[in-house]
Amino acid sequence: MNLESNKISVKKSQKELFEFLTKLENYEQLMPENIQKFEVDGESFIFGLKGMPEIRLVLKEKVEFDKVILGAASSKLPFTLTANIIESSEDTADAQMLFEGDFNPMMAMMIKSPLQKFIDTLSQNISKL
Repeated sequence: MNLESNKISVKKSQKELFEFLTKLENYEQLMPENIQKFEVDGESFIFGLKGMPEIRLVLKEKVEFDKVILGAASSKLPFTLTANIIESSEDTADAQMLFEGDFNPMMAMMIKSPLQKFIDTLSQNISKL
């Protein structure tokens, strides 16, 4: 299952946005309002939204200034969440969130809508930085 947010413009340079997204504690600012738990632990963080199970994301890969890839810590629900960062000018960048997961069709059908809403919220909150 592949989902993507709209591309959004951010009033930060590509480098500034990349550095912001590689600091895991900053993701708390991007979370939806209904967040109930957020804890950073080394190269990972765990978050919980009201009515959903807690999820641990691990910093999997950084491609300097272009991409930050987070992945699920659990192999039960394998997925990645990628932030693509594109320079649009010296002091602005475009960002897009991509979600890729390997789920059975029933699970995909149940989680597609909440996941799309989640990555759209992350994107919208990035645009407010």
